Amino acid sequence: MGIFAVSVLIAVALVAIPACSSPPPSTATAPARDEEEAPGPPPFADVTATCGIGFTYRNGEEAGNFAIIESLGGGVALIDFDGDGLLDVFLPAGGHYEGKQVLGHPCKLYRNLGGFKFADATAGAGLDKVAFQYSHGAAAFDYDRDGWTDLLVTGYNRLVLLHNEPNPAGGRRFVDVTPKSGLSDALWSTSAAWGDLDGDGYPEVYVCHYGNWGFETNHPTDCTYNGKTRDVCQPAKFKPLPHTIYQNNRDGTFTDVTPKLKLRKDGKGIGALLVDVNNDARPDIYAANDTDDNFLYVNRGKPGELVLEEMGLFAGVARDDRGIANGSMGLGASDYDRTGRASIFVTNYENELPALYKNQSTDRQVRFLHNTVPSGIGAIGGNYVSWGTGFSDFDLDGWEDIMIVSGHAIRFPTKIDRRQKPVLLSNQNGKFKPLATAGWPYLRDPHNARGIALGDLDNDGKIDAVVSHLNEPVAVLQNVTPTDGRHWIGINLVGAKNANSVGARVVIETAGGKQTKFARGGGSYGTTNDPRLHAGLGADTKINKATVYWPSGKVEEIAGLEPDAYWTVTEGGPKPEKAAAKP
Repeated sequence: MGIFAVSVLIAVALVAIPACSSPPPSTATAPARDEEEAPGPPPFADVTATCGIGFTYRNGEEAGNFAIIESLGGGVALIDFDGDGLLDVFLPAGGHYEGKQVLGHPCKLYRNLGGFKFADATAGAGLDKVAFQYSHGAAAFDYDRDGWTDLLVTGYNRLVLLHNEPNPAGGRRFVDVTPKSGLSDALWSTSAAWGDLDGDGYPEVYVCHYGNWGFETNHPTDCTYNGKTRDVCQPAKFKPLPHTIYQNNRDGTFTDVTPKLKLRKDGKGIGALLVDVNNDARPDIYAANDTDDNFLYVNRGKPGELVLEEMGLFAGVARDDRGIANGSMGLGASDYDRTGRASIFVTNYENELPALYKNQSTDRQVRFLHNTVPSGIGAIGGNYVSWGTGFSDFDLDGWEDIMIVSGHAIRFPTKIDRRQKPVLLSNQNGKFKPLATAGWPYLRDPHNARGIALGDLDNDGKIDAVVSHLNEPVAVLQNVTPTDGRHWIGINLVGAKNANSVGARVVIETAGGKQTKFARGGGSYGTTNDPRLHAGLGADTKINKATVYWPSGKVEEIAGLEPDAYWTVTEGGPKPEKAAAKP
């Protein structure tokens, strides 16, 4: 068990702005944990001031429009864009207004120099030449199987697809290929997720859309929460926009196949995640919606087919334990209880507990149990509006913790502060314990947070974090949790001929038992995490066995893996390649 097992439930209240009527009684109204002196040394060092990343997401609220688009904020993408083995940081920038025209701020890319030092690489990578929309999220994945990670940026009324290409001046650059890609999306997009849904090795793209806000379409101005003070309007004032699936044509272009798949049209989407929920090694889709039922599309197609079955309500992941649709935002998936199945975690709005859906699926049935209260997560209470979240074993004890960041979606909340403190949930053998953070840098203070990306920025085997806020500088947090005597392993999955590996799972066996890690596409809010599969091993010093279940159907046992290193495992390829632990 870890002293930290961080599960930062930074429930950053997404756009799930509550309706005017009072919510029904719920365990979500339980008081938050007592603030006491934080136990032990701090898990993170706030290295923002010294790392070289100086950037703030701006939402344009100073214009006084009280537009709901301002509530969402931005995500973070961790991406090794230049192939040097170090995760770089891409940051959506938000936007502003000129009259009723919605405009975007320039997004930023910071190159990882090693040793927690970063340099602004925006111009060198060609991103200064890109006309960004009012941006929210960033999805980083290789859409054309050339072995280099590309970027897809979501935002208001437009997508931007950036292809990773050789730079004539040396290194790599991004080129805007949106016009010729077929991603002619003209709706307000929030998050995007990816994975090979039809079995051809090329990733499809799932895009969440929110609602029909616009100055010329639907911009209500009469909303208040105390009867007199103007504020951002409730989600009920807006009609949901349909989500979209773009099928990969394998030639650098995409086709909108939403009508053919008959997707639901009733969800104001905020978060999206592709992960295998029934252990058939095919990616399924989960979407978090604001005040509407969440969606679960189970992949039913044979290789070469794109067939989805929506069964969120039937499987038990559409609503909470009261049968009520929540204001859902951030997403994560993990084998948190080491049963070998991917459970789903969802952050929600004020007066709603976050939802932990425990996976109890069998070969014949996909089903989940709402397990927030039994798991111990309910102890944090329902005072948070949470956005960014993720699972990671921060203290390397073999159990994945949760981190949550939060911030209110409206300007003048009546009962709680707009800025809220992060939450750390320590996973202790499948049960979660909220940790007091009063004495810890960054975690002790309230923030108006949105997206959080989790990844090992210095390749030391500990998971770090980058947090985006509204109108507050991005925070870079270095994991400094004491882990003496504990070990870890990281695995980078590469499909045959660079086939997309989302949907794959790796079962790692040591003396301490089995751990199952799932390759995911998307997650949290507007965020891309470290793509490498990371496992804390506790005191175990030997990998007895590792088995990879590939989306192609191939199953491979991998020999020769040693702890305390990152390994590249290629489908059907030679023996695993070991990367240096600290470049």
